[in-house]
Amino acid sequence: MEFIETLQSKNIQHSWVAIGAFDGVHKGHQALFTTLVTGAHRSGCKAVVITFDPLPGIFFKRMEPGSELSTLDERISLIKATGVDEVIVMRFDHSLAEIDALSFMTALKKNIGLEHLLAGFNFTLGKNRGGTVQQLADFGKSLGYEVDVVEPVRDGDDIVSSSNIRRLLRLGEIRKANRLLGRPYNVIGPVVHGEHRGEKLGFPTANLAIPAERLIPANGVYACKATVDGKTYLAVTNVGVRPTFDNPLPKPRIEPHLLDTEERFYDKTLCLEFFEYLRSEVKYPDADALIAQIKKDVQKTRELFSDGA
Repeated sequence: MEFIETLQSKNIQHSWVAIGAFDGVHKGHQALFTTLVTGAHRSGCKAVVITFDPLPGIFFKRMEPGSELSTLDERISLIKATGVDEVIVMRFDHSLAEIDALSFMTALKKNIGLEHLLAGFNFTLGKNRGGTVQQLADFGKSLGYEVDVVEPVRDGDDIVSSSNIRRLLRLGEIRKANRLLGRPYNVIGPVVHGEHRGEKLGFPTANLAIPAERLIPANGVYACKATVDGKTYLAVTNVGVRPTFDNPLPKPRIEPHLLDTEERFYDKTLCLEFFEYLRSEVKYPDADALIAQIKKDVQKTRELFSDGA
């Protein structure tokens, strides 16, 4: 079976394992991986993370399209940055969804020498989510591995979770979303040509083409940082449909105006980090009113970052 071949290809003899979607690799995930790496290396084992593509939530339509906090490549990079030795990506399809929990855990024991499984308190595994933490621990008694339950990370009264971060981003609550993520929320994509309306106003934008799966924050204007060609610029970013102009866009677009540069960066890859929600997207009576507001947005962005935002 494909998932067993994926395991065997890694040639791992002894492992501690964490399994999950890990979308966004937020502070809760990071704490789990730190515990995983510390325990595995103390025991002379590999720290292994198993994740899935597509995300199970997308496959089962529990998540709306355009809900992902990270691409697969970003997810892998963020996980490895925590010190994890191996990230195993399994293709999530109908055949994998039909594997029961016992068969899956048996395969982990046989093919990568599972010795320890780290799981969240509400973790489930296998067909119809049939493998609860207690069942997985019971399987471990016969198969020869242990299960540790890792308590959730909290931010005040809120549990740090991907679903909470999605909710905050859709509300434009960037500072709180960033706090739960442990870093600024970002999107990455090539700079593409638009209608050049910003340029005509004196505020050219580096229009971003991002994967359709990625979550776009709430419509509005944001203080951001944009990194392209290894250099970072302050940026005022409009997310939305540009209601001041005739024929508003059919769906939101991300349009950062990079400060202190005349370059346009077409076809180059740009990483845009969101730091602060400045204001809602407003339909202004004319272009002059919009220009006056953008100047205020630029000044506010400079002030925010001069204050150490």
